[in-house]
Amino acid sequence: MDYVGENQQRKVSRRRVVSEVQPGTDGRIERTWGVRAHMSAFEEHREELERFEQMFGKNRGRLAVSLDRITNALVLVGQHGVYCTSARNPTVPAMDLRMITQELAHAKELIQAVMEEIRMERRGAPPQ
Repeated sequence: MDYVGENQQRKVSRRRVVSEVQPGTDGRIERTWGVRAHMSAFEEHREELERFEQMFGKNRGRLAVSLDRITNALVLVGQHGVYCTSARNPTVPAMDLRMITQELAHAKELIQAVMEEIRMERRGAPPQ
């Protein structure tokens, strides 16, 4: 399967420090840091894409992987919100983090709606 678009260049440019979110041994989310060459999303998540595309088909599989990426971003923003609180009310995250969380939640909602419509089209039901 070719996950790199025809117009994209395949070159490893810079190395960057990145974090990966992984489930820990106790079930909690752990973040590990490392240096990795810059890769496209298709290269970086190749195994996950192949698994979800096999289960749901190409489009729904890619959307499912996108949902997982957005969920991980929500987890990271939530963890950051514990330490970066509002100056006015220290019991809530800073305004920018609340806005990011809201935008990511809305993106998830839209992706889920598209996945559901694709599923309904495959079953032959009219879209709602």
